[in-house]
Amino acid sequence: MGKSKFRLRLGEQAAVRDVNKDGESLSPVKTSLNIDVEVVDEEGPAPNEEEKITLRRVPGKVKAVGYMLCFIDGANNASYYGVTGVFTNFIQRPLPAGGNGAGAPPAGTQESAGALGLGLQTATALTVLFTFLAYCTPLIGGYHADAKIGRYKALWIGIIIGFFSHVLLVIAAIPSVIQAGHAIVPFIIGMLTLAFASGYIKPSIAPLIADQCTVKRQYIKVLDSGEKVIVDPAVTVERMLLYYYWATNIGAFFAIATSYAEKRIGFWLAYLLPGIVYMFMPICLLWVRNRIVVYPASGSSVGDAFKVARLALKRSKGLRVTDEAWESVKPSNLLAHGEVEVVELSHKPGWISWDDQFVDEIKATLRALRVFIFFPVWYMADGGTNSILTSMAGSMTTNGLPNDLLSNFNPISTVIAIPIYNYFLYPTLRKLGINFGLIQRMCVGYFIGAVLNAVGAILQWQVYKTSPCGYHATGCAHVSPLSAWLTMIPFWLQPLGGIFISVSAYEMAYTMTPPRMKGSIIGVVFFTSALSQALLEICSPAFKDPNLIWPFVGIAIANLLASGANYWFFRGMDTGRDTNLHRLELTPDEVSKQRESHAHA
Repeated sequence: MGKSKFRLRLGEQAAVRDVNKDGESLSPVKTSLNIDVEVVDEEGPAPNEEEKITLRRVPGKVKAVGYMLCFIDGANNASYYGVTGVFTNFIQRPLPAGGNGAGAPPAGTQESAGALGLGLQTATALTVLFTFLAYCTPLIGGYHADAKIGRYKALWIGIIIGFFSHVLLVIAAIPSVIQAGHAIVPFIIGMLTLAFASGYIKPSIAPLIADQCTVKRQYIKVLDSGEKVIVDPAVTVERMLLYYYWATNIGAFFAIATSYAEKRIGFWLAYLLPGIVYMFMPICLLWVRNRIVVYPASGSSVGDAFKVARLALKRSKGLRVTDEAWESVKPSNLLAHGEVEVVELSHKPGWISWDDQFVDEIKATLRALRVFIFFPVWYMADGGTNSILTSMAGSMTTNGLPNDLLSNFNPISTVIAIPIYNYFLYPTLRKLGINFGLIQRMCVGYFIGAVLNAVGAILQWQVYKTSPCGYHATGCAHVSPLSAWLTMIPFWLQPLGGIFISVSAYEMAYTMTPPRMKGSIIGVVFFTSALSQALLEICSPAFKDPNLIWPFVGIAIANLLASGANYWFFRGMDTGRDTNLHRLELTPDEVSKQRESHAHA
């Protein structure tokens, strides 16, 4: 049996654990270091160049603890989407006349739930602000996790902040608080703190799930059928991140319960139920504590990345860093040309603290960051117009259907589509020898973004044409005869593109970046969504009748252009990329640093 050691976690007690090929832990053996090490089976030789071209690539086994982490993420998203799914109605619409005073409308009417009555523009502005912060703060949380505290502790910080957020939202939804006009303050505070909680949870949970990957390098395996295949870490990480995205959307189903809760009972129940589900997170996180692979924080990696990039930029002409510049900042080349002392004289001894492979990883990271440039365009398509679609549904015939319920067809579509992508589409393409790489997937995703917004524009046009109030349908007392179920179409299409783009981005951020910077780079992925929300925030004053067709048109055109540009500029990144996750292990220098830090503690 071939075995490969990798670092498990820093803790109060260290052990070396042998793990058999079924993933079962054998007896631990004490070590002298305060570090746990796990040994994972990797049987079979590495593939040669011909085998890399001709053999099919398959994923390795996913450990049970990986599924538990996905469950934790599902619980987080059940609470997150459970409350955010009713934000628009809570902010936009007033307490329904003749309702129960808790936000629910009279039974049997076409009215929607409401509380604050601040209008569509304010609702759009506040929900966009919330989403902007929720996707901007992962830059802070991801960096803090990578450099200072590690992903496990970062999750705990997010969970604690989120707990207080849910308490404040429940207080804001108490009927007496709403009726007295005092709900806005606890609601705003609860909404903003929930965004900061997400800033620690989002960039930590996805890489922590991928950290549980049991395959660290490519190796040959013969299946029971006699077929020779390559067990690939990249394909394994892809499958784990698809599970993560699937769990995220399973959790988002909970918004269905809160939509009916606000419609039938009131907002206090719509905010209380997610808070109850949220409590599964700390319980499960305690359970996995001693079972998961947790790599320690390493502030030097983030700092080294800036040092390498800055030094390479100085050695280039203009803003484009050349291959020669990257090669010149590798320590081996600096040493060979006698430049180490020269560089360190202008800084300090020991300033060059990286190795040659780290330079290659930073180069790959910056290539990946270039791909993310177009992501704000996609995120405008994937959720940027949800408030308009929800309001559109409220202007159509609902027949008692909560108008904000239809947004839940987004997670329904995801839950159905991911098994199809995971077990049929991707494996079939690999069997056929078709390299449907990350860049190609993203191009298809952008095209779907263009299609779904074209559908949204047509629906809004038809609502204007059929509404008794014409091009002022949003605030009309009478609704369009068109069924609100039609808005299901764009909601259904959103995740079909999101799987291609978002999961590919997570995979790229994890497999193409240095070991201790993965949370930071995934934070950058989320930040691109924040940029899209900033653009929407700027445009939100125009999101009103009679202009609601044009946001869909603009976003559709932008995604169509992004699809072509993404392929034109980045198509070469899909070739010649092999993943080796052995770099996740602590290097000898890092072990030495950890020993020194514990000696000083």
